[in-house]
Amino acid sequence: MYKLTGVTKDYQKGRHMTVHALAGVDLVIGDGEWLAIQGPTGHGKTTLLQILGALDRPTSGSVLFQGMDLAVMSERELPGVRAASIGFIFQTFNLIPTLTAQENVETALVPLRTPAARRRERAAAALAGLGLSDRLGHLPGELSGGEQQRVAIARALVKEPKVVLADEPTGNLDEDTRDEIISLLERLWRERGLTLVLVTHDSSIARRAQRIAIMRNGRISAGPAARRVA
Repeated sequence: MYKLTGVTKDYQKGRHMTVHALAGVDLVIGDGEWLAIQGPTGHGKTTLLQILGALDRPTSGSVLFQGMDLAVMSERELPGVRAASIGFIFQTFNLIPTLTAQENVETALVPLRTPAARRRERAAAALAGLGLSDRLGHLPGELSGGEQQRVAIARALVKEPKVVLADEPTGNLDEDTRDEIISLLERLWRERGLTLVLVTHDSSIARRAQRIAIMRNGRISAGPAARRVA
């Protein structure tokens, strides 16, 4: 699925300071693998996820995604890769407050030029599959945190992506809702054969993955043994 070689990412901070967010990352992520990434705040986890998701480019190195090097693709090509192949789930849900749950999910299909009637049908089915068939017309402000994250998951999955990138997807949820959302993601990963890359500070969540990696000072290394998944 992914092969990263010598990936660096530098940011300028003011006139004279350079921040080395990624400092030579080598990483292989297999098809259908669930990788959890842990590490201290500010050590490159989110930057790495943005590069995996073609939301940002590395300063140097290669980012092979299904044989395509995201690092050298044009700005016209990258949106198509994101739209068709990559689903995103964020800590803050990132729902549009003025759109209903169904309309929020539909937004993932607009770049794919899916006809309006088909968008509505697929969005409704995606939400129903996550137990939200009675919430289609609700605005985000009318939903609980767990329901909002389910809408965000439906939005990520409605386009049937090859990989899902999740950045602290349970960070704003209470413990019971956290467990519910992670169990849901695990079920979807198993059923759909997704490649799942999940950034988390929560070791109890990370241990549910197939593999754990640790980000520290912009570098990645093998983490503690994760739970063996049958």
